[in-house]
Amino acid sequence: MNNEAKNNLKKGGKAAIDSSLINLLLALFKGVIGFLSGSIALIADSIHSFSDIVASLAVYIGLKLSMRMPDEKFPYGYYKIESFASLIISVIIVITGIEIALDSYNAFLSPSTIEIPLVALFAAALSALVSFLLARYKQEIGRTIGSQALINDGKHSFIDIFSSIIVFVGILSSYMGYLRIQGISGILVALLIIYMGFKLAKDDILVLLDANMDPEKIEEIRTIAENVAGVEGVHAIKVRRSGPFVFAELHLETKKGLSVKNASEITGNIKKAVKGRIKNLDSLTVQIEPFKKERLRVAVLVENKKGLQSDISEHFARAHYILIADVVKGQIISTVVKDNPGTTLEKKKGIETAEFLEKEKVDVLVSTGVGEGPKYVLSDKSIDVMVPRGKNLEEMIMDVYK
Repeated sequence: MNNEAKNNLKKGGKAAIDSSLINLLLALFKGVIGFLSGSIALIADSIHSFSDIVASLAVYIGLKLSMRMPDEKFPYGYYKIESFASLIISVIIVITGIEIALDSYNAFLSPSTIEIPLVALFAAALSALVSFLLARYKQEIGRTIGSQALINDGKHSFIDIFSSIIVFVGILSSYMGYLRIQGISGILVALLIIYMGFKLAKDDILVLLDANMDPEKIEEIRTIAENVAGVEGVHAIKVRRSGPFVFAELHLETKKGLSVKNASEITGNIKKAVKGRIKNLDSLTVQIEPFKKERLRVAVLVENKKGLQSDISEHFARAHYILIADVVKGQIISTVVKDNPGTTLEKKKGIETAEFLEKEKVDVLVSTGVGEGPKYVLSDKSIDVMVPRGKNLEEMIMDVYK
């Protein structure tokens, strides 16, 4: 875990603690006013706020434990504790909703008048305003650090806004003489809470089961990787969440015969590009596979221009000609014999020949006489070198394709 990730987790922990303290004061205030006024809806809203305290504390504990370094028992870190804490919040939301529903139903059956209604109305309005500010604050921090638990806690606070508005309407209706409305408003609050709790719990369980929760990130990673030089194709991309972080893996297709150095450079470039775009990415595993081309371009060094009947040369730089064959789906569809530009030079003949093969977009060279210098250049340019096997040129070329 780098310093940025640690700082993000600290920000999330601070947001959770701030939320807990504010909700504690708000819950006590609503509870006292609800008790003095006799408003069952306000008392239910107070209980709901106390559940917010437990939820925020669960987020804080989850984020705090997520900061622990991976060890022998948990080599992938403790990040899922944050997701587990988020699930606890979801369960608390559902239980709170059921309790509020039962109390509100009793209030509907046995309605009572509300004392100090104006103070009760003020308490409900204040609760809606504070809940709105807390929701914005927690969701903003949650999105910044990639914490699903904090985002869920923010959604919980958005529920508080609607519940407080419904409570406000219930108290106002009771003040105007419609006593049963308060019980109905409490039931509506409860149903809203239960629905949101189940929805959040579903997401938490899917994250804990490593379900694919980010299909848009898969396409984003695919696009980034395919734009990196040397990449022929990308497949088998998998993305999973673990707490506030994302883990990803992909299979990379490159030219056959790619050097270890080039493979390492391509892998590094992909990781750098992806992590530059996906800030909460913890790790990216890249597995390189040779790219299976339907069309293969094969070069063979020859001594004369007789097409597939040409005589094979045992030299690399001193061969007068190069036969280039295009093979598609097991069939040689075209051949051309070109002059070897390396023969016209006094020095670095082999390097000139290697660069010519790259310009011709050759995939595989069939030869036995390649020196160390040219072989390095060919490897650097992702051109594979194979020993000729077969009685004639056609058999050698088809052996390469197979």
